[in-house]
Amino acid sequence: MTLSPYTYVTVSLRPDQPSRFSIAFCSAELRARAWLGENGRPCFDLDTSDAAVTVSTSGPVTDDDLTVAREIFNAAARYLADCERLHSGESGKATDGEAA
Repeated sequence: MTLSPYTYVTVSLRPDQPSRFSIAFCSAELRARAWLGENGRPCFDLDTSDAAVTVSTSGPVTDDDLTVAREIFNAAARYLADCERLHSGESGKATDGEAA
C-alpha cells in the first residue's frame, strides 16, 4: 500500500518538562539544502510546503557541532543506501539502528 505524501507533526507539552516537537516528512517532495547564514554560520534545511526544519550552530563551530554534522552526513548516506537498495528490489533484513 502506498500512502499520499504527508507531514506529521507532534508536540508534547508536560508540566515541569521540556517541550518536544517531532516532525515526520513522508514525501519525495522534501527539499534539503545547506547554506551559510548571513552571520556566517552553517545551516542545513529540510522542508516541504507543510513544514521546515533548520539545523545550525549557536555560534562559532565547535567539536560538538562537527560531531552533529557527521551524524547528519552518515544518516543521510544510510538513508540513500537503503532507498537505493529498496528501489532496486533487493531484499534485506533490518540492520543496526533500524526497526524491523
